[in-house]
Amino acid sequence: MPSANKTVAAIVVTYNRLEKLKNVLASLEAQTRLPEQLVIVNNASTDDTAAYLAEYERDFALKDKVKITIVTLPENAGGAGGFSAGMRKGYELGADFVWIFDDDGYPQPTALEKLLEGYGNAVKALGPDVPYVCSMVKFIDGSISEMNNPVPTWDWGRLQAKGYDNLVMVTSCSFVSVLVPRWVMEAFGLPYKEYFIWFDDAEYTLRITKSCPGVEVTDSVVLHDMGVNQGVNYSMVNDKNVWKFSYGARNEGSYRLHHRNVWQYLYFCIMVHNAMRRGNVARPLRRKIYGQLLKAIKFNPKVDFPQQPEA
Repeated sequence: MPSANKTVAAIVVTYNRLEKLKNVLASLEAQTRLPEQLVIVNNASTDDTAAYLAEYERDFALKDKVKITIVTLPENAGGAGGFSAGMRKGYELGADFVWIFDDDGYPQPTALEKLLEGYGNAVKALGPDVPYVCSMVKFIDGSISEMNNPVPTWDWGRLQAKGYDNLVMVTSCSFVSVLVPRWVMEAFGLPYKEYFIWFDDAEYTLRITKSCPGVEVTDSVVLHDMGVNQGVNYSMVNDKNVWKFSYGARNEGSYRLHHRNVWQYLYFCIMVHNAMRRGNVARPLRRKIYGQLLKAIKFNPKVDFPQQPEA
């Protein structure tokens, strides 16, 4: 089993959510299987996060069991840039796995233990190419998190048929809680930091499932404290969230055009257009999204590998 002799670096990316970050860190300290490394990426927070992390590092209660590393970015690189930096640091620290999650995801006490156990069982059943395992993500009230459901494969129940009742095969998932082995970063690189936010997790987990699907471990549970439990689609674009949807349109448009084909890109454009029309999205906001879909044509980041110097 990998948990017996493999090291794990837990990677937390945070930006201006200090109270939630405190809950995340308390959840990590309560794990039945502690990570060997804890990497906290401060995404140039403008609240009291930096001061708190300085105190936390100084007074860290688990120093004898877990090595803590604070990475402070000079500017806000978004979730994508934060995860890229954190995974690179975990790789540089020599970790066999990186366990990545956001600053509003609270892993339940056995989350890491179950991920490692699930990864070992998935490798037994599918072979050594299993690229990741992810947790079941629930809302803070215990219901399923509407925006964090992994995408199952057509034969999602194959591992359950083999007797592994807690394993579901998936093609992509969110970064709320994902365990990625070292070899995957070496072979497939890091998430596109240029994406900044949205679709970086979908692209990365799709990228690394070229040879073998990922696996959801349903008894590894993380609670997602995201305020309102609802999914997202382009009918919901408004003045407050258009900046997020703009990144989403550019990033997914780029992925479909440059990593699938032009027909996938055009289909996505039509889908976005129809959704905004159904939602009666204001025309100035629609034009912003259309502009991002056009930007996707020239937007095509290159893969960054952790074993090579950062570009």
